Amino acid sequence: MNKAGDRFVEAAVLARRYPDAKIVISGGLGSVLLDGEEDATTAARLLTALGVAPERLVLEGKSRDTYENALFTKELVTPGPGEKWLLVTSAFHMPRSMALFEKTGFAVIPWPVDYRTSGKEGVGFFTDNTADSVQNTTLAIREWIGLVAYWLSGRIDKPFPGPAN
Repeated sequence: MNKAGDRFVEAAVLARRYPDAKIVISGGLGSVLLDGEEDATTAARLLTALGVAPERLVLEGKSRDTYENALFTKELVTPGPGEKWLLVTSAFHMPRSMALFEKTGFAVIPWPVDYRTSGKEGVGFFTDNTADSVQNTTLAIREWIGLVAYWLSGRIDKPFPGPAN
């Protein structure tokens, strides 16, 4: 597992907490050029090894990006009125994910995991491990670019979405 493994571990924890809930894993290869295994396939193998019954898993392995995650997942599960769906993803990625699901009309409840900072680091490269700071800054810039690009393309309604309150 890599740093994003918390998403799958938390899915297993939630599966135990809510034994009747379906677990949707959305994620394809994410690359046009590279070959490999889809996130949905990898996650299914891990979750069943952690004790989640395979019949509870709903797998979406075609999506290449978060926009397609939202579209294809909504088509796959066709959420009904009053149903509650949790969106489990990395905390840094939650604003873009929520905005995309909202835009498709798929109401989800944010369940952020995989926090990369404690929120107490401060500004600058000398307040934390320098390599971690550079990596987190790169990740943040990628997310901000993604937010602006999705907003400019009309895929989300605001460039910097926040909680609905």
